[in-house]
Amino acid sequence: MLSLNKVHHVAIICSDYERSKTFYTEILGFQILNEVFRKERESYKLDLALGSNYIIELFSFPNTPNRPTKPEATGLRHLAFEVDNLILEKAKLEKLKVDHEKVRRDEITGKDFLFFFDPDGLPIELYQK
Repeated sequence: MLSLNKVHHVAIICSDYERSKTFYTEILGFQILNEVFRKERESYKLDLALGSNYIIELFSFPNTPNRPTKPEATGLRHLAFEVDNLILEKAKLEKLKVDHEKVRRDEITGKDFLFFFDPDGLPIELYQK
């Protein structure tokens, strides 16, 4: 068995770098740790954090294929973030004009959650603490 400490980061490839950068920083509230343009790959790499935790590595590459289906596609199914007050966060999404699915209840834990999507259709879940 490996001796893993924690998830270090999640890597996401986006189709429109500026649109996704705005979404992750201005809608979701991630802080930029580092931003690099790699000219030889025509690629941006943006390191994003929540508080002091490095969470997402956002990449852009030319001519990437679209996600085939939502949310049941091979690969990353969704990102989930714990929130203290799901109803308050739902209201913030609505104020920011971010479409979302209805609030549902996890039949195993009894906790509420909802889904919305990043600019490329990646499902994002907010999960009640």
